[in-house]
Amino acid sequence: MVSPFASAAPEEGADGDASAEAGGEASLSLGDGASAAADGDASADGDADAGGDASAGGGAAKPKKAKDRGDEKWINRWEPEGGMTEIGIYGGVFFPSPNHEIFEPSLDLGELQGWKELPTLAPDIGLRVGYYPGQNLGRFFGLEAEGGVMPSSVDGGNALLYHVRGHLVGQLGLWSVTPFVVLGAGGMGVSSERAALGNDIDPILHFGAGVKVYINRYVMLRLDIRDNVSHKQSVDLAFRAHNPEVLLGLSVTLGREKAKPAGDRDGDGLTDDVDSCPDEPETVNDYQDEDGCPEPDSDGDGFIDDKDTCPNEAETVNDYQDEDGCPESDRDGDGFWDDQDSCPDEAETVNDYKDEDGCPESDRDGDGILDELDKCPDEPETANGYQDEDGCADEVPKEVAAFTGAIKGITFETDSDKIRKSSTRTLDKAVKVLTDFPDIRIKVTGHTDSRGDHDHNVDLSKRRAESVKTYLVEHGIDASRITTDGFGPDKPVDTNDTRAGRANNRRIEFEIVQRAK
Repeated sequence: MVSPFASAAPEEGADGDASAEAGGEASLSLGDGASAAADGDASADGDADAGGDASAGGGAAKPKKAKDRGDEKWINRWEPEGGMTEIGIYGGVFFPSPNHEIFEPSLDLGELQGWKELPTLAPDIGLRVGYYPGQNLGRFFGLEAEGGVMPSSVDGGNALLYHVRGHLVGQLGLWSVTPFVVLGAGGMGVSSERAALGNDIDPILHFGAGVKVYINRYVMLRLDIRDNVSHKQSVDLAFRAHNPEVLLGLSVTLGREKAKPAGDRDGDGLTDDVDSCPDEPETVNDYQDEDGCPEPDSDGDGFIDDKDTCPNEAETVNDYQDEDGCPESDRDGDGFWDDQDSCPDEAETVNDYKDEDGCPESDRDGDGILDELDKCPDEPETANGYQDEDGCADEVPKEVAAFTGAIKGITFETDSDKIRKSSTRTLDKAVKVLTDFPDIRIKVTGHTDSRGDHDHNVDLSKRRAESVKTYLVEHGIDASRITTDGFGPDKPVDTNDTRAGRANNRRIEFEIVQRAK
């Protein structure tokens, strides 16, 4: 109540002293709903309803995903919707003006008629309810009512301040985080013993701004900063007493449109709201599997027609160009596909020579050496270990022939692999022959008679053959041209019953193996 003797009260504090309320609100949407406006409901323009049916334009409109789908970002998932109701509580801090005019005046209480200064702040607790009408309008405008109490005290006792107010909310309801402003009016009063401030209520105007954070379908957090403007303790009782407040609140949001569960008419596992072909099941083939439409494969080779170079001819699965969807031909059956076969109508001759060209190689003389490598393509090679790779008939030179078979003149110390000095002349001749004919290779084999232990004799014969090779190598012959072996008494050329026979069996043999490469 405004005192008729307001002029008697002192003017303390500057005009515009602020009082503030601290608080905020939060609406959580726990469910999976989606607003009608954001979900793309049908409009008068002929768009399909939430199911996404064809519009008047005749084209099949792909249905929009429901807002509550988990693949949407949170910032876009819970923006406010038209038709919502928000019910919440808030708490914060109220800063009463030092020039307030909230008291019950009485001439019996002296010069100040009972006016007393309030503490600089008080807790602020209250309830609010808001409604946001319409389908699209409600995303941006709403009406809200609040009631709260601010317990305080003055000299003379406790004083319970309270307010009841309503306001218009303007908000930018495009995201889950929504800024807003409020503008409204109401009343602010006090209830206390007469010795404190008595009982009084005065009109207030209020305005402010804040932000809402929609956590999920049903829960929302909210922060408000307000200024409540009331009569100032003065002669003219002007609205110049500022009472700021900061509020933090928690609200429940009701009335969001629930998304209807999408069906799956074609049973392909993609719900109708995201299925471009809801009546035709998806072909699961790792190609456009997310569109819900089957992909044609006319030739049944597993390659979709729009990826198949030969959509009416099945792919030949053979690890060659299997990704093009076309069959591969091999007319001559040599295992080379025609487009890689230099001779697609003549089968390749598999002979380790140009086997990759798919063409046969000619060998007119049948000696196993192909004509283009054969120096004598019409005369077969004489396979005698001498120049066998030139493809020409030939005889082993007499110098070489003299050093084939058992070599007389190579002897060793008894039961030893040490070569006797008397063998040097023969070995030097062998060195000369191998030097003069560098294209031959030889195999040196050692042999013994049958006297003594068999295994010992085999080992001795191998060591003697190695001794001969060592001599030849030390005198300039490439070691790669010489191989060795030993057979002990296993390959006799004479009887072991006589001294002469046993002497013949103890021998070194040279064998021409092949032309050195």
